[in-house]
Amino acid sequence: MSAESSTKRVSLSALRVLVVDDEDDIRLGLRRLLSTLGIEAREAASGTEALERLDEQVADLVITDLVMPGLTGVELLLAIKQRRPETMLVLLTGFGTVQTAVKCLQAGASHFLTKPFDNEEILGVVRRLGRQILARRTHDPTESDERQMIAVDPRMQRVMDLIARVAPSPLPVLIEGESGSGKELVARAVHAASAVAHKPFQAVNCAAMADTLLESELFGHKRGAFTGADRDRRGLFEEVRGGTVFLDEVSSMTPAFQGKLLRVLQEKLVRPVGESTDREVSFRLVAATNRDLQAMVAEGTFREDLYYRLQVVRIAVPPLRERPGDVLVLAHHFLEHVSAECLGEGAQPPELTPEAAQALRQHSWPGNVRELENAIQRAVVVCCGEQILPYHLGLETGWGISTDIAATTHTTVDQADYATAKQAAVESFQRDFVQRALERSHGNVSQAAAACGMTRVALQKILRQLDIDKQAFKPAD
Repeated sequence: MSAESSTKRVSLSALRVLVVDDEDDIRLGLRRLLSTLGIEAREAASGTEALERLDEQVADLVITDLVMPGLTGVELLLAIKQRRPETMLVLLTGFGTVQTAVKCLQAGASHFLTKPFDNEEILGVVRRLGRQILARRTHDPTESDERQMIAVDPRMQRVMDLIARVAPSPLPVLIEGESGSGKELVARAVHAASAVAHKPFQAVNCAAMADTLLESELFGHKRGAFTGADRDRRGLFEEVRGGTVFLDEVSSMTPAFQGKLLRVLQEKLVRPVGESTDREVSFRLVAATNRDLQAMVAEGTFREDLYYRLQVVRIAVPPLRERPGDVLVLAHHFLEHVSAECLGEGAQPPELTPEAAQALRQHSWPGNVRELENAIQRAVVVCCGEQILPYHLGLETGWGISTDIAATTHTTVDQADYATAKQAAVESFQRDFVQRALERSHGNVSQAAAACGMTRVALQKILRQLDIDKQAFKPAD
């Protein structure tokens, strides 16, 4: 199915969009532009007002100016991602720089456009992101390629085996793992292999919402129940119609809301906010947590009866540092996807150099798979040539030394004497330093030597010793 036919098939009218800009005419223009896609966008004139609008009603997509009085676009981005990580954001600015784009992408922005922007470009971005968002609500196999599970390492293979065994049953599943380890992908894999795969999949981040907003999102609300409730709305438990509801970070729910959720699980009844009668619901529940719920039960901060309702089947997702066999496979997967998104469909992805691959293998990945994806996004944006070097990845230690240098030093200290370890560290430093200089000079050895404070002959000697090809840094014809 072509992208064009997919666009025609999917209606974007259900997309919840918030436009944020301090200029009235830009907000009006964007709202009218989005209306051509059938989207009724809401407006906010500042970052602070945007957060108030989001407290009243969640948004799937936020399009915001970068430079605004008060709360900036980057600050708004960070605030939204903290409250509701699944919300997608597109930033618009007249002051576009590579550094700003990298900062926004690392913080979780989905796209970055510079003013004056092209209407068709904005429409194209909204169509693409809108299809991804709506695919989360109703399972669509055509949207699943970029979110597929990567399981090469034996530990993840065991997770996949467990998913295959438990998915066909209607039993609740509790997914445990560190933040960024891929718990939502596991939940989607459970849904895709279940008997209700043809029905909707709805995901909610419980940590991003206050009780009132979470209750409205899950149970629904009646028109006029609170400020901003301008129409009746069904909650996700009712909306899935027998599909799967994924509750991420259930450990963040207050004890009061835990009791309300327990009643829904026991009786399969919900009462929308502002209504006096219950409604029957049917759903398969998958929950996830990055905390030890059993310990929280012992502390008295999580209900024991709810815990046993949630953990009928438990799936533990290992952190990325414990599944080294997946690192490079995931990196190449992200590289293809990010290159297509940032450089355009059909663009040739830059190549991971052996040094960059080594840096990826040796990094400890405290942010797990999400950190790896961010590192690849950064590398694709800042890489000016056809190769990704270690420093493009942004995996720096606290002393400003790239991780491949630091890791080489630690490895050789463990395995060799002082002289050998020192030589290995010096060579790693030389390689990193010289590659940066060559990239800045686009392969011009004379300019690179001058920038390094050495003669051309001295730099050429280092290039021969380290087998570095200056041609790799020259711009493509």
